[in-house]
Amino acid sequence: MFENNQNNQNNQNPYDQQIPDYNNFYDDPSAQNGGSNYVNCYADPAGNSPKKSGGAGRTLLKIVAGLAAVAIVSVSSVEMYKLFGQDNAKNWTADAESEAAASSTDDSDSTADSETDSESTKATAAAASNWISSAAREDALTIPQIVEKAMPSVVGISSVFEYTPSNSFNNWGFDFYNFYGGGGGNQQQQTSQFTATGSGIVMTEDGYVITNAHCIYDDESEVKAGKAVSVSVVMGDENETEYEAQIVGYDLQTDLAVLKIDATGLTPAEFGDSNELEVGELVVAIGNPLGFELFGTTTCGIVSALNREVTINEKDMTLIQTDVAINNGNSGGPLLNSYGQVVGINSAKMGSTYGSTSVEGLSFAIPITDAKDIINDLINYGYVAGRPQLGITGVNVSEADAERFNLPQGVYVYSVGEGSAAEQAGIQPSDVIVSIEGTDITSMDELNSIKNEHNAGDTVTIGLYRSGQKLEVQLTLQETRQED
Repeated sequence: MFENNQNNQNNQNPYDQQIPDYNNFYDDPSAQNGGSNYVNCYADPAGNSPKKSGGAGRTLLKIVAGLAAVAIVSVSSVEMYKLFGQDNAKNWTADAESEAAASSTDDSDSTADSETDSESTKATAAAASNWISSAAREDALTIPQIVEKAMPSVVGISSVFEYTPSNSFNNWGFDFYNFYGGGGGNQQQQTSQFTATGSGIVMTEDGYVITNAHCIYDDESEVKAGKAVSVSVVMGDENETEYEAQIVGYDLQTDLAVLKIDATGLTPAEFGDSNELEVGELVVAIGNPLGFELFGTTTCGIVSALNREVTINEKDMTLIQTDVAINNGNSGGPLLNSYGQVVGINSAKMGSTYGSTSVEGLSFAIPITDAKDIINDLINYGYVAGRPQLGITGVNVSEADAERFNLPQGVYVYSVGEGSAAEQAGIQPSDVIVSIEGTDITSMDELNSIKNEHNAGDTVTIGLYRSGQKLEVQLTLQETRQED
């Protein structure tokens, strides 16, 4: 099985990458408390079912509402104490007539204040309406019309992941100490599962659905569960219909995936041209933040920037930046223009803090025009055609490890795929790749960067270090494929 991360297609660096905790598993390792991160599928910390029900999810909302009610009652109690808790409270009956007169005056003042508040509310509403109108395109739909048009095409994605916990003292996928005979090793434990939920877009009437790759493939969490063992598509605000889904294809590099369900008569989304977007233009997002209790949540804002170069977990992406509010669970949902057309797929946001700075309103979507060719390849081939691969898994040899194990810096070859380009070129496990096409490299990033300048079918020269000797091999790059 050769997934993208095993084919060094995605610039994975499992050795020196800092692995954050699961709930933030797409955080930028360079920013301890923030950075651009996928709006990953929502995993209920309590392990509750992601479906709507009359159970724990609704109970939580009721508890929140109850707390709000308690707060209101508390405020009222304070006011009552002010009225009746004074020393002269026993005289309030005798003063009723004078207080009634004062009350009349107060009522008059209250009416005037109410009229002022009403005018202020109208002014605020008018201002809100003005910015929406000014940001919308000519002949645009209203926001309710946009939602009415797009909502039947928005679905929920529920993925079950399975993993085996490990007792290894490291969490980056390889242990030099054990490999060199230091002892220890992993102890096999009972398999565990978790369920995560996200959003998706109905693409065709006969059941093709688009979502984010990170909704169905976990390669960034601490457990690195990989491909989901089962995926379902949930439809309707009340989650009344659920279909088992087949994973047609996914691409971790662009964070796109295509699912297929056995259904007909669906309402496909209308797709627009993201190249026509302008900075400042109105956009609307629909998705399922924090699980299906909030299915179909709608938020709106403007396009903040176009063609924004963003690096997420060592993947360079060109995205639409908006100030639309999205959260965990919005992954894979549509970004809509003012005609109700899908112009982007919501995928990432800036963390709530970036260093010591508080961050709000920095969200990112995959441009739909850029995504179309990827989606078509995923449907036709199950992978993105034409991308080159070596066929290895490897880890960086840091300067410290190079000194400790008497190795050169480079990429340590942990495994070689059967039948892969690397195997055919004679590359072996425990080799250290130190150069490609005559350029010295010290990391997987550098190796991938040069490799990706070539196409599948090109032949490149790989410099190796093996058993104290340097050698070169000729390697013909193969096409990257993601196989089950």
